[in-house]
Amino acid sequence: MRRTLFIPALAATLTGCSLLGQDTACTQADEDSRVSAVWRPADFGGRDAARIRLCVDDTCEERTSGSPDDPFLSLSVKLPDDVGASSVPVRLVVTSVKNGDTVVEDSARARLTEDHPNGTSCPPTVWTATFRAHPTKGLISPKGMKLQG
Repeated sequence: MRRTLFIPALAATLTGCSLLGQDTACTQADEDSRVSAVWRPADFGGRDAARIRLCVDDTCEERTSGSPDDPFLSLSVKLPDDVGASSVPVRLVVTSVKNGDTVVEDSARARLTEDHPNGTSCPPTVWTATFRAHPTKGLISPKGMKLQG
């Protein structure tokens, strides 16, 4: 009788299940709190035609717009781990690589939303916001963004 109870209990332990029901094992995805911008490189002209600069407070990241053959690219600014459910200032500046002229400049406030990349009961808890970098409108919602030309 002992052997009969031991084997199912061992199997449940090894597979991450409890005898009272399924326990969801946490995945190990690591993610940071961040504000991101996504864009279609084709929107900004030829290969690496523009430099995209995204700033949150005084922290900035930048990269070139990319190849028009790419469906989309992104850029993120990492936030402090303890940022919480707050609103942060975001600034976008897109300049021409060829002549340095400003293509678009915009600012907004990002309302951060809570995210749990490994499930609601698993760490980490991160705070994120995402914008679309539009070539004429600046920072807009990414909803409805077509990833193909």
